[in-house]
Amino acid sequence: MAAGVTDPADPADEPADLFAASTSRSLRALAGPGTGKTYALIKRLTSLVESGVDPTRIMVVTFARAAAQDLVSAVAEVEAAGGKIVPSTLHSYCFGLLARDKVLEATGRVPRILAGFERDLLLMDLEGDEFGAKKARKARLTAFEAAWSRRQSEAPGAPVDGLDQEFQTAVLESLRWHQGMLVGEVIPQALAYLEHNPNAEELDAYDHVLVDEYQDLNRAEQEVLNLISTTAHLAVIGDDDQSIYGFKQAHPEGIRNFHEDRPDTEDIQFVVCRRCPSLVVTMAQTLIARNPGRVRDALQPYPGNPAGELHHVQWASVAAEAEGVAAFLHTKIAGGVDPGDCLVLTPRRKVGYAIRDQILANGDACSTYFQEEAISEEQAVEALCLLTLLANPDDRLALRAWLAIGSTTEMRPAYRRLYAAAREQDVSVAHVLSQLDAGDLAIPYTSNALVRWRELNDILARLRGLEADLPGLVDHLLPNGVADVELLREIAVGLLQDADSVAGLADAVRAASSVRELPEEGSEIRVMTMHLDFRSFEGAGGRLAGGGVVAGFGC
Repeated sequence: MAAGVTDPADPADEPADLFAASTSRSLRALAGPGTGKTYALIKRLTSLVESGVDPTRIMVVTFARAAAQDLVSAVAEVEAAGGKIVPSTLHSYCFGLLARDKVLEATGRVPRILAGFERDLLLMDLEGDEFGAKKARKARLTAFEAAWSRRQSEAPGAPVDGLDQEFQTAVLESLRWHQGMLVGEVIPQALAYLEHNPNAEELDAYDHVLVDEYQDLNRAEQEVLNLISTTAHLAVIGDDDQSIYGFKQAHPEGIRNFHEDRPDTEDIQFVVCRRCPSLVVTMAQTLIARNPGRVRDALQPYPGNPAGELHHVQWASVAAEAEGVAAFLHTKIAGGVDPGDCLVLTPRRKVGYAIRDQILANGDACSTYFQEEAISEEQAVEALCLLTLLANPDDRLALRAWLAIGSTTEMRPAYRRLYAAAREQDVSVAHVLSQLDAGDLAIPYTSNALVRWRELNDILARLRGLEADLPGLVDHLLPNGVADVELLREIAVGLLQDADSVAGLADAVRAASSVRELPEEGSEIRVMTMHLDFRSFEGAGGRLAGGGVVAGFGC
């Protein structure tokens, strides 16, 4: 049987049958890579619907948008006429919850999500040497976004010491004034809402809650799920060996110790890997067996899968590595391998770009997937700021970013003075700059900011002539053939069809460019950093097929 394919008559499918048929109120499945996890989820959904469960009272939670998209088409096959099952990420569920219950309005927040460069600017703008340098501030912000549960043993909630409290106060004050919201705030705010509103309808909205990739959830996210499954059956599936999101306070103990809060939990294990060649499985298991504290049984190759190939190669330079990897892939594709089945993982974006360029030079189709790569270059940041400010001249976040462009200090000293004046008058920084421009106000050491402000107004005046011509606007801001804006242009062009205004296009581009996820299906070689969630490759059409090849490269 081909790798990645399940057969209801196959004894290896017994775990999926048990998972689907379980009536336990608490169910944990430990599923290794390629062991039929998605198949088991769909089988359980089918079983629930066929047993008479109202589909609208079934919640399916995935970790990544790509995984949610992958499940949508499969779930459609098991939906009953009485309702629709809509898989979603926990973030999208919580954002909808907050918007639906008007919690954002009640707390004075604006659901305008910050891009990565905007978040970094506001973080470093915070007054207070005690918050440390950039690295320390980012670490504290990550803890803030995890509701201060830095470890699995720490309950999410209020900051644990005075400095954390001071940091939270400063962050929230800045976000409220700048009329923005961190994507990481969505979970803590939803958790606080559910904890403080015991009569909230969301607490008993579901009879069954199914959670994919549970090991990637931090403690705050787990608590949200605990609350919305208070009266429901909770089934989680994941793998402690694949817990790689420690940087967002997600720890393998979350799934390892799942039974501590739920002592009646039923356990099921998926350990037969259908997808990968046996050599790959054996090597992976040999490595992961050294992981202390792991609870899943040893991963086993599916009987009959080919051994596969392994190549360990070292290169003298990045250029030699790019040439060698591209030549290797070109040979495999010429021999019949689908480009969509080829994945290149690299620890650095620089190496990835070199490999991509050589793959394209060889005539093979290739795409890169690096976190926030679409807006990593200054020209792309400037284009996105202009698009946002053309749509909304009062956007405080985009104006702050515009002032920082081209400045070695990110215009921080000047901006702090402008910000203080704006707070004192209870107006925007744009209003303060207009006062300076008119000569109605004088603030020392802000002349460079005023120059940027005047430049912005001149550019926006010219761009307003393109507001009715969205394709022309994209061509002007993101010229074809310019490497620094290539990916952002690709995103914007792809969104033109559904955009009916500059505001709609700006919102869509900002959302799509924050993190680029893998498409559901692909026919190109994909190059990405190891830090991107490469498990989504499994749900995006990528497979190590029966004759799969794994190659290790490095300088």
